[in-house]
Amino acid sequence: MASDGLTRLGDGKYLLVTTFKRDGTAVPTPVWIARDGEALYFWTVTDSGKVKRIRNNGRVQLAECDFGGKPLGDTFEGQARILDADGSDRARSLIQSKYGLVGRITMLGSRLRRGSEGTIGVEITVDAPA
Repeated sequence: MASDGLTRLGDGKYLLVTTFKRDGTAVPTPVWIARDGEALYFWTVTDSGKVKRIRNNGRVQLAECDFGGKPLGDTFEGQARILDADGSDRARSLIQSKYGLVGRITMLGSRLRRGSEGTIGVEITVDAPA
């Protein structure tokens, strides 16, 4: 079942990634997503709240969503982990490939604003429906 969910989540345009604060409060955020093998990848600002929350607790909930973060399907449980520099480069490359010209322009703008270390990749493995 997780594999079926992995395909649906990874093929969507946006993914709602819900991370959790130390007190258990859920914080949902829509992100661009790319799938490679048995994992999903996204990128974000290195010092963002979601990176801090994932470092504290890698448990996430995932759902297909629209641009504004409105869920469009089932919710799945998953585990997220912050990637090293090589893994982050791979995540950026996957996003650029999936989102084409818009993805490449967005990555370029991000690199110009924040430098190459201003963003970081995140890998997610999907466990099962929530």
